[in-house]
Amino acid sequence: MTRPPSATGLRFQLSSRAVSSRDLVQESLTKIDRLEARIGAFISRADPEDLLSTASHIDDLRAKGEEVHPLAGIPVAVKDNIAVRGMEMTCGSRILEGYRPPYDATAVGRLRDAGLIIVGKTNMDEFGFGSSTENSAFHTTRNPANLDMVPGGSSGGSAAAVAAGIVPWALGTDTGGSIRQPAALCGVAGFRPTFGSVSRYGLVSYASSMDQIGPLAKSVDDAAALLSVIAGPDPRDSTCFPHHLGQVDQIPGTLRVGVPQEYLSDACQPAVTKAIADVSEHLSALGWKVTPVSLPLTEYALSIYYIIASVEAASNLARYDGVKYGYSLPDTDTWEEMLIGTRTKGFGDEAKRRIILGTFASSAGYQDQYYARACNARELLSAEFRRAFENVDLLLTPISPTTAWRLGEKTTDPIQMYLSDVFSIPAALAGIPASVIPVGADAEGLPVGVQLCGPPGADSLVLAASRVVESLTVAE
Repeated sequence: MTRPPSATGLRFQLSSRAVSSRDLVQESLTKIDRLEARIGAFISRADPEDLLSTASHIDDLRAKGEEVHPLAGIPVAVKDNIAVRGMEMTCGSRILEGYRPPYDATAVGRLRDAGLIIVGKTNMDEFGFGSSTENSAFHTTRNPANLDMVPGGSSGGSAAAVAAGIVPWALGTDTGGSIRQPAALCGVAGFRPTFGSVSRYGLVSYASSMDQIGPLAKSVDDAAALLSVIAGPDPRDSTCFPHHLGQVDQIPGTLRVGVPQEYLSDACQPAVTKAIADVSEHLSALGWKVTPVSLPLTEYALSIYYIIASVEAASNLARYDGVKYGYSLPDTDTWEEMLIGTRTKGFGDEAKRRIILGTFASSAGYQDQYYARACNARELLSAEFRRAFENVDLLLTPISPTTAWRLGEKTTDPIQMYLSDVFSIPAALAGIPASVIPVGADAEGLPVGVQLCGPPGADSLVLAASRVVESLTVAE
């Protein structure tokens, strides 16, 4: 296995002026023109002349010896549920078609401060409701590894753009696995930070107690570098930590790695099970202690998630009423007709399904039976993770039971689609950091990834360990 040139490698080429930012942007634009019709990674694109002008300005500053951020001038893509001032933000939904935010998300503002150049907004399942990017209201995104396969979701556009080499990295969002699962299916690195370590200001809410912005990239180093740009305190997000998380650049001695046996079920494709066994063997050969552990509440995670996430989604999507912004059904006689018509035509089937489920689970007479019990069960699951981390430093798990599946294969069966997230959801419920590392391919050549999880706040440890796993698999 080999990896393509990385963003962190480009940093040195830019500083030595072996390559120009204008060259990098032009290359991204050329690749979009060549590949976009087949892959469908983007919903909207920035103006090429503006991008090239910005890139030339950064090149001029470097030529004059003026100080610029080491990563300045490198192209990046942004998922279409993150606000970029002046660029359309649809969240993959007709109900927001045409909306252009007058402000930047905090994460986007930090990209701009570092001089990164945003080339476009990437496709996604509507409001993050999906695992294949087939729920977008605009078009389907295809997996660059095999165009007949899904790229995963809901950050499938970002993962596909990176996997296709259109951009070296991109921002995605992860509520129940929407960075990590497409990273694995497309063969790139992805990272879900500890909840609260990256500001959610400017991120359109899906499930507010779980949503996180994070990087997708060609390598773990690139993911860590992009995370370092966007992470940090933000007074505009009350859930954001008031301080930066600590840094770990090297592994502090021998690590203890637990492999939850509940994740190694019959539902796992043989290539996925083999990947966990191979990585375990590699780490044991390094002297790390790899042991089986038990997380028995794993079997309840999917049910917990779809109750809590649907309740939060139903609440968050109540704001789309056809009055304040986005789509509004024309030619209606009453406000009630406009409201019902707007939401009926503006939302897709999966969004409606989750609104109905969330409204029911939080309604009078059912809230205690469903939502309150799910919240209690979530705390028990989080406590189970905390107990596990008393005995191990990290957890090694599959991230998806299978590699990428065929387009259309699961669209008529929502339960099968939900089950594809069974291994990504527990870490999201617990709010812990989790990294996905590509480690090979199945017999059909489709990418396989594994997941490393750590306790809350151990983001840099998870990334440092992920670099080790990456180096072992690249060396094969």
